[in-house]
This record gives sequence, structure tokens and C-alpha cells, in this order.
Amino acid sequence: MASSIYWFRNDLRITDNPALKEACSNSDSLLPIYIHQAYMERETRWGFPRVGKQRRAFTQESLQDLRAELMNMGSNLVELNGDCVEVFIKLRAQFNIHIIYCEHIEAPEELDQIATLIKAGFEIRAKWQSSMLDLNSLPFSLEVVPDVFTQFRQQIERHKLRFCPPLDAPIVFPPLPNKSAYVNEFVSLDWETQSKKAKSSAHLTSTLNISSTSADRTNQNSFEGGERKALAHLNQYFKRRLPDTYKKTRNELIGMDYSSKFSPWLATGCCSARTIAKRLSDYELEYGANDGTYWLWFELLWRDYFRFLHFKYGNKLYHSRGLGTQPCNEFNVRKFRHWSTGTTGETLVDAGMRELLLTGYLSNRMRQVVASYWIYNLNCDWRAGAAWFESQLIDYDVYSTQGNWLYIAGKGTDPRGGRQFNVAKQAQDHDPHGTYRKIWLD
Repeated sequence: MASSIYWFRNDLRITDNPALKEACSNSDSLLPIYIHQAYMERETRWGFPRVGKQRRAFTQESLQDLRAELMNMGSNLVELNGDCVEVFIKLRAQFNIHIIYCEHIEAPEELDQIATLIKAGFEIRAKWQSSMLDLNSLPFSLEVVPDVFTQFRQQIERHKLRFCPPLDAPIVFPPLPNKSAYVNEFVSLDWETQSKKAKSSAHLTSTLNISSTSADRTNQNSFEGGERKALAHLNQYFKRRLPDTYKKTRNELIGMDYSSKFSPWLATGCCSARTIAKRLSDYELEYGANDGTYWLWFELLWRDYFRFLHFKYGNKLYHSRGLGTQPCNEFNVRKFRHWSTGTTGETLVDAGMRELLLTGYLSNRMRQVVASYWIYNLNCDWRAGAAWFESQLIDYDVYSTQGNWLYIAGKGTDPRGGRQFNVAKQAQDHDPHGTYRKIWLD
């Protein structure tokens, strides 16, 4: 047994965290950390912050909740800033720790970080833990994941795969490294100061300079970060039997009940897909399966599908041409300004983009509509649209965001090509009385 570091990434939870549980079992002492990485503080090539204030606030709330949970178990959370490799090199010099436990993330930037840490002499013990299905249970190797979702789903269902059972939280948490080992000020010994700082940061959502009228609008979507909030939402969702109506209401645009709203907590890892799938299975045993419960599982399966495609195609998913051969459209600053601020003159698109800007959230239907409008009506670079979603969405997920933008742009695995939406038809089908547009445009 040895001293170790647990590096929280997109897994800000205690329950059903296999990498954390392994770290607890195999460590004499354990230092839990979260790194606010320097590259995430930079602007994108298109001139806007890579992480917007709504997403930043939700993450900070999640970190505050995680710290409270760790403190209840006799530990704590250290938040650090900078380049992750430089941070770990300093920690190694200070604590003589070279073992790092963390979640495995199969995306280019995150993989590069791990490769650089290994090259720097660290022992990385990373676990894949963000999917509903276990990688080892799949009826095909990751190199030959079916390109078409329907074929993927059919194979999963043919083998009767549903989900991997979630794990309980660690029973015992290792102590923090001996405080006598703190030989410089790189990590503060004043845990209380760090906790106060986190509480202060958690109030970011109340200082976003949003007018009272706009603040009332944000009540349409009300999210608060953290594992405890995630599990409370999960409990209420099933207690109110909302899965029964999921298929019928999932394309609606207004309120908290038309869809599951699990995505912000899934994206930050405050709740695992396996936990949700297990709760869904228990619900079906108690009340019976129906179209709504199946469709909820179906959407979790889509989420897994986009993850598994990364094992097959990797960096190709991030090329301007995607998996296709056609070049992407040009970027236009003026068009982007109108699109991103909801001032294009196309009322349904403008309503959606203003909701995104004010709340950090947007329904799946509206995400498809505004993405299609950016690519096909404005004829602009899909990558800029994907980057704007990354900046703004509190439920930004590298796999799903990239997968869905490639899908709409016709640069992914869908053999039918891109998906252009008729905005007028979408408005008639999903907002026939203009109620949604009135909320966000008046």
C-alpha cells in the first residue's frame, strides 16, 4: 500500500465511482484533487471563452458538494489551478507521490494529458466508468463498433444487455497525507479557507448580472450542481412517475418535466449512467415497462454509442471534415454574433439561443434546430457551433456534443448524411402558439 492522489475529472461523485473505490482500497493515504486547467481558461479560436459563466458556476457548485461529502468521510478536496502536468510534478516533489487514480476519458486532449503524465514518470491507474454498459460485456470489439446506431442497438438488445450494476460508495476513506509533509505553500493546510472559497464561488449564479425579467425566465430550467442534488432529482423524477410520459413529452420545450433533465449531473459525473439505469430497472419491476421507460433507456444507449465511437475513430471525430470528405463551411464573425446572441431574426432560433445564453441549457429538440440553422441556413463552420455549445452548456459532454454536431453536419457515421431542419415546420410542430418564443423574446 502507498500514498496516492485521486484526480477528479468528469466524475464528481462518491457513489458508483470504481476508480475512487479502488484508490480507497489500495492507498494508505489519499489526496483528492481537482484541477482547474489552464487551457480551459483560454479563448477559442473563434474569440469566446472556452468555458462560459453558467457552466463554470454549475461545476463549482458540484465541487462544493463533493468537498462536503469528502469532509463527511474524514477527507477533503483540494482545488488547484494550472497545467495538469506541472501541478502533478509539484505534488510529487512535495508529497513524494507518483500514483494517480482517475477516470479514463477517451477524448484527444484528455488522452494527451495521460500520455504526458506517463512520460513524466507517473503511474496512472485510470478506469473507464462513464458508460451505462460495461466495455467488457459488449458483443463486439471496440475497433468494430457498428457505425449505425440502429445496428448497434440491435446487437445490444439481441444479447439482452441493459446496464452494468453500480457500485456502492467506499465504506472507509483513507486519511489525507501527513500534514508534516507539506513543505511549501503549494497546497494550503487551511482546509477551512478552501471550503470558504468554494462556498463563495458557488454564489456565482447570483452575480451573473441578469435582469430580474431574465432571471424569472431562468426558472424554466432550475439546476444546482452536486451529487446530492443529482440523487434528489433522480428520486423525485421516479417518485412522480415521470418516466411513463417520457416518450410522449421529450420533444417539448418548456419546463422541467418534459424530459428527464439528468444530463447536467451526468456530464459532470455527479451521477452515473449506471445508477440511473439501475433505478429505471427497479422502476420497471415495480410498475411495469412501457414506451416511456424503454425510450429513457434508449437515450442512455445513444449516450453510450457516442462514447464507444471514440474508441473506434478517435481524433478523426475532431477533424474539420469529420469522417467525411467534404470541407466544412467558413466561419463568419457577423453571422456568429447574431446566432450566438439570438438576434438572427428567425424567432424560434433566437428564442433557443437566448435560453442557452441565460440558462446554460437547451432542450434536445432546440439543440437540433439551432445547430441545423447554423450549418445550413447560415452556411457556417460546424466546429464553431460545437465550441459554443461547449462554452455555454452546463451539461456539456465531449462525446455527445461532438457526436451530435457531426450527426447534424453529416460528418459522422450516419449513412443518410446531414440533418437539415425546416425551422418553420419545427415552430409549427413544437411551438404552434408561440408560447416558447414569447418566454424568451418578450
